[in-house]
Amino acid sequence: MAEILALGISHYPPLSGHDEQMSSILKGMLKNPELPEPLRSPQGWPAGMREEWGDDEGTASARKHREQLVGEMRRVRAELDAFNPDFVLIWGDDQHENFREDVVPPFCVCAHPSFAFHPRAVNNVWDEPLEQTFHVPGHQVAGKALVKALIEAEFDVAYSYKPLHHPLGHAFSNAIFYLDYDRKGFPYPILPVTVNSYGRKVICQRGSRPRFDRKLTEDDLDPPAPTPRRLFDLGGEIARILAASPWRVAILASSGWSHAFLSAKTHLLYPDTQADLRLYEALRTGDYQTWRDYPASAIEDSGQQEVLNWSCLAGALHALDRKPKETAFIETWIFNSSKVFLIAPPA
Repeated sequence: MAEILALGISHYPPLSGHDEQMSSILKGMLKNPELPEPLRSPQGWPAGMREEWGDDEGTASARKHREQLVGEMRRVRAELDAFNPDFVLIWGDDQHENFREDVVPPFCVCAHPSFAFHPRAVNNVWDEPLEQTFHVPGHQVAGKALVKALIEAEFDVAYSYKPLHHPLGHAFSNAIFYLDYDRKGFPYPILPVTVNSYGRKVICQRGSRPRFDRKLTEDDLDPPAPTPRRLFDLGGEIARILAASPWRVAILASSGWSHAFLSAKTHLLYPDTQADLRLYEALRTGDYQTWRDYPASAIEDSGQQEVLNWSCLAGALHALDRKPKETAFIETWIFNSSKVFLIAPPA
């Protein structure tokens, strides 16, 4: 039987920028013309949000946030290095990057022979130019074997052998950049599995922040994302297939949790932390049924679209009959999303 290491991280894009830029998403949401007047300045914000914003628009808090995130990334990387997998399977969302108007699969195994991609941020913390190319091998043999087994198990999964519009979505490239934050190299082949997490807003909102120059109607919205139950079951089946394979595999969920800019109930300003904490506690304690039964409506209501990547991981942990060994929940008011980290090694 193969051994499987289960991991979870956040791919928070502003981490690749400098501290003074980390609150940029919140600053953009403050331009919302429908934002209630009291929320347009810190005086009308919740106390914790005002404290995190401080008198420097969050720069000092960004430094602390970075230390927490990078510290957890290093812990996950140490586990990955100690495990030394044959490849890393990554569940991540494609936000109108590789999949656009021509096709949007619910999920897709990217069985590419290799991946070449570039930094996404100008003036990034590593001072790497946008034209710099990073190369990571794929694992096409494992990808083909996984798709074959999934189809035989009646999961009609899409697959690809080369990119369509984008070499590698940021849920995957940022996972590599951040797990290699200290730039010592990332030697492991990857097998990305994309999830259409953004569902009803993947095309009309370009899988990103809302546009304030027009108001979306129900007719503008796209078909929904796969349900938490379906993705939970997919993750479970993938874990069972990999457990019976000849490979030593790390499986990784890559995403932030509730996103401020997707949460209408918080006026697009801060995450739905309480909803995230309920899911986190269920994950931490191995209450996986809560994850499988989580309603798709709750995902959208709390701006938790990217949590769907973790639904796959929860399903895998359930199938492996494994609880996490280490978890971390990093809370924030002003840095757009709750961040969660997880390590669940084989017994």
